[in-house]
Amino acid sequence: MTDVDHSLPHQPVLLAEVLAGLAVRPDGRYVDGAFGRGGHAAAILEQLGPEGWLLALDRDPAAEAAAIARFGADPRFSFIRRPFSRLAETLAEREWLGQVQGVLFDLGVSSPQLDDPQRGFSFGRNGPLDMRMDPTTGFSAAAWLARVDETELNRVLAEWGEERFHRRAARAIVTARQQNPIETTRQLAEIIAAAVPTREPGKHPATRAFQAIRIAVNDELGELRAVLPQAVAALAPGGRLAVISFHSLEDRMVKQFLREQARGRELPLDLPVQGRPEGMTLRLMSRAVRPSAMEVAANPRARSATLRVAERLA
Repeated sequence: MTDVDHSLPHQPVLLAEVLAGLAVRPDGRYVDGAFGRGGHAAAILEQLGPEGWLLALDRDPAAEAAAIARFGADPRFSFIRRPFSRLAETLAEREWLGQVQGVLFDLGVSSPQLDDPQRGFSFGRNGPLDMRMDPTTGFSAAAWLARVDETELNRVLAEWGEERFHRRAARAIVTARQQNPIETTRQLAEIIAAAVPTREPGKHPATRAFQAIRIAVNDELGELRAVLPQAVAALAPGGRLAVISFHSLEDRMVKQFLREQARGRELPLDLPVQGRPEGMTLRLMSRAVRPSAMEVAANPRARSATLRVAERLA
């Protein structure tokens, strides 16, 4: 994860590459599984004809408000506020399972979420330590930090934040909370900054810890692990799955899943008839796609983005 200039307006990442990867058909059915503020959705709708459909999901109430305001009058568009881990259930309600031409996931936190101090995602703006994608449910980051034990906190910082000084940071947080509740983003950022002996060039010392805690609070890796097989089941033959990730753990999970689906289970060599391996569901469309230097210069949020695209086999 990299630092982002949060003053920039939200810009959809790898937009041209996503549209090319999805190969949008004017009459197709498409799913934007992480609507955000609708940058990718707007571009997909531009390529859809009157018979096309776009279904968007997001668990953020602010995303729902943005979707209604921006596309509520478009009969080709519908929005449901729920986590994308409920994709199969959502499509089954519409009898869309196995009939979708494209599914897109733009993972991570959006620029508007980072920009709003009340959401508690950013160490650069003081606000309540919340970090929930859906602030109406679950534990806030403040509540999570108040109850997590040091061993688990250390694991989260190490594995999900890839924080070099995870032990120091975890100890400092546990020590600090014994004195006073950690309730604001500034409190947490200052605790971590004081505990970390050096900083990466161009990064705030709290960058990795904030990322790790956000992932834990929202179960982001669990959500992704749950939805990937549902996305495959959603696709019609020839349909495309496109995933943009911003974190090495997310990208590793996506890469491994797509490769497993493309490789299938190898049949024993002593079988008299050899066909293609069992369980092959996808064909990889290309290697990982990353933003150009020009896009990164125009939109620093794109710096760590990786796009992977696969196509559903018949």
